[in-house]
Amino acid sequence: MSETPLFSAISATPKRLADSVADAIAQLLLDGRIAPGEDLPSEGKIASEFGVSKPIAREALRNLSAAGLIETHPGKLARAKAMDGEPLNRFYGYAVRSSLLRLREANEMRMVVETGIARLAAQRRGKRGLQMMQAATEDMHKALQNPKKFTEADVAFHFGMAAATGNEMLQMQMEGLRAIQREVSGLFSTRASRTAADWLATVERHETIQDTIVAGDEEGTRKAIEAHYAAADIASLEVADRLGQEDDSDA
Repeated sequence: MSETPLFSAISATPKRLADSVADAIAQLLLDGRIAPGEDLPSEGKIASEFGVSKPIAREALRNLSAAGLIETHPGKLARAKAMDGEPLNRFYGYAVRSSLLRLREANEMRMVVETGIARLAAQRRGKRGLQMMQAATEDMHKALQNPKKFTEADVAFHFGMAAATGNEMLQMQMEGLRAIQREVSGLFSTRASRTAADWLATVERHETIQDTIVAGDEEGTRKAIEAHYAAADIASLEVADRLGQEDDSDA
């Protein structure tokens, strides 16, 4: 039998203890026992209640801040935040601007994620989400040939689709995808080949998605989403020269 100690590589470091403290506080935040906007106890009180040192309590709060669950400011108590997708949004924002390959992968990821979201929306048809989609398509018609306003309406439509599911985690995921949505929609809207008919066709694709969701047609919704993202993928190829990058998908 080997004499090598089993646990030599996994010692109980302060960081691991900080993770445990962060996990316990996160549970209270996600359960709503610490409400958004509510102050957390001081580092000293957290350390005392968990039986750890102040540096460990401080590291736990840093972990929670990095995850977007709390906000911290020097000299002030940490404060609980409402759940949102901002950490994901920042990450995806960096990734999608790094290369054309990442852009196309992001578009593919959105299609996979939103196909499921759209089908669930067609099952549940939450009133708030349906109203958001309706308002967004109306705003798209008003924003034809205005890339900035059109992009914001596009983002609002896809969030409305998530809202129609009634699933808060999916809504948070969609918030996390905003950077990708803005990048793809912005590039799509400002490419040289964009015509008035093309602008209108984009709105009509969104309206088809909306109509199939309202009708509760899950299979029709899937087909509408796939058609929508097929068009976006074609557009990503058209902007390759403008981005000054080669498609390195075969590298």
